[in-house]
Amino acid sequence: MRTSFIASLAVSLALCCGSRAADQTNQSVFLQESLRVKESIRSMDTLDSKQKLGPGDRIAYRVLEDQDEPKSLLVTDSGDLEVPYLGLVHAAGKTCMDLAREVKGMLEKELYFRATVMISAEVINKTRATGKVYVTGQVRNSGGFDVPAGETITVSRAILNAGGFSDFSDKKNVRLIRKKDGRTETRTINVQEVLQKGKLDQDLIVQAGDLIVVPERLVKW
Repeated sequence: MRTSFIASLAVSLALCCGSRAADQTNQSVFLQESLRVKESIRSMDTLDSKQKLGPGDRIAYRVLEDQDEPKSLLVTDSGDLEVPYLGLVHAAGKTCMDLAREVKGMLEKELYFRATVMISAEVINKTRATGKVYVTGQVRNSGGFDVPAGETITVSRAILNAGGFSDFSDKKNVRLIRKKDGRTETRTINVQEVLQKGKLDQDLIVQAGDLIVVPERLVKW
């Protein structure tokens, strides 16, 4: 009777220990998977979210889980990329981050359990323009001016492209007007301090579609 009880107790302890070990293993696998997912998201968060791609651009494409070398892909004249396993994916007007997230979703829908998609610009086609910035008011040549792909255009540079300030311009209160998410944002820039004192941190970078207004100064002497 005593021997039977001890044997039963031993079996129960073994089952309990086995169950506990299995739980610990499952928990460890779950934690490792969670860490891999977080690392995947963190990696993609480092991708460029500013420069928009367009025809003639060449990008480096890689899915980390494949452990392959990056592939060089060209954005066609129609704005598409020939993405492995997916075929044509429209890329024009999207940043590397936007495109990577879109491709990630498409791959995970049918082909991958998890896909860490890394996309970076290798060559930007600088012969194309991403749009125009418009300069008006007290400048010598008002109008719309191209924003070349891959180039950084600031407010002061845009004004120089418009021929520079006129004689009666208010250089301290230049307005940058931008439409974003259905709203209109207005920033005032003291371009005089940018040019005379080198305060380059105040010289905002313009985006396609921006409007720069140079007002007339009230006192004309």
